[in-house]
Amino acid sequence: MTPLGSPPRLSRSLVRRAATIGVTAALVSACTPGASSISATSLPSTATAGQRPPLTEAVATNAATSHVVIVSIDGLRPDAIGRFNATTLGRLAREGSHTFAATTINPSKTLPSHTSMLTGEGPDEHGITWNSNRTGAHVTLPVPTVFGVARKSGLHTAAFFSKGKFNHLEVPGSLDYSQAPNGNGKWSADRTVADVERYLTSHRPNLLFVHLAEPDNAGHVWGWMSGFYGRAVRKADAALARLVTAADRAYGAENYTIIITADHGGHGRTHGTTRAEDVRIPWIAWGRGVTSGFSISDSVRTMDTAGTALWLLGVDAPDGWSGVAVRSAFTSDAQSASDQALDAD
Repeated sequence: MTPLGSPPRLSRSLVRRAATIGVTAALVSACTPGASSISATSLPSTATAGQRPPLTEAVATNAATSHVVIVSIDGLRPDAIGRFNATTLGRLAREGSHTFAATTINPSKTLPSHTSMLTGEGPDEHGITWNSNRTGAHVTLPVPTVFGVARKSGLHTAAFFSKGKFNHLEVPGSLDYSQAPNGNGKWSADRTVADVERYLTSHRPNLLFVHLAEPDNAGHVWGWMSGFYGRAVRKADAALARLVTAADRAYGAENYTIIITADHGGHGRTHGTTRAEDVRIPWIAWGRGVTSGFSISDSVRTMDTAGTALWLLGVDAPDGWSGVAVRSAFTSDAQSASDQALDAD
């Protein structure tokens, strides 16, 4: 392998429809601190693209960084990075810290795996073992998400999901902004990234999550490691390049930390087993506080993404969380800054 070459949710589409029919009072109520939804003006529209919206700045954390961006590329196998010449992923891995031997949970499926990634807990704790949108029957999570923990500490959070099943992770009061398709719908990387680019023109969330679905979609239709799967990997890689450019503009180059990972791999046209092809995932850290050109030898699990994000922002993880910080990926100065921020709480 050569890898280095309950309360009803108010989705973005519903917000738009509500604004169209003038339900202003409901939107204002939903946007009060601690509410689960966002106003129609939170994401700048094309109609006001020529105007400069008021800037919502992030909160300074005094930790290793004040800005963490988590990017999950659905269904990305580590060996696909080199095989299909994913140049942005390869560059960030070479310039930052990485392991191509991180692991996800069993079952290695999208919704359970992402729930572990964003709660720092395994399925025995968070309870999500299904892989479809069941928000009608299962409204709330029994454990906090990384967004909820960060927001409770006064930080700003945002999430851009490309599959409707992620509605389960849009916990009321945890996100300043979130969007996802309705039902079990799917959005393209182009659409999702375009929305992130527009959002970052006027907002600076401390914790930003972006989900890109293309490799998983292609794997189920044409097979993992097929030519069409490779094309989807390159499309996700190009979307990642756009995200890095947008983050550079919003936060300033080298003024944020990005973690790129996946929820699972795949074999044939499926995944969900304990096979190495299904459970092995990439884990890349790049940017502020990251050790350059470092290959992580520690064991890294998908739950550690949540633990690392909170630690970087100087936020205490809930007692008993399974996810821990991948400290070895970061410089001694970054480790000291986050440790001191946590000690000061």
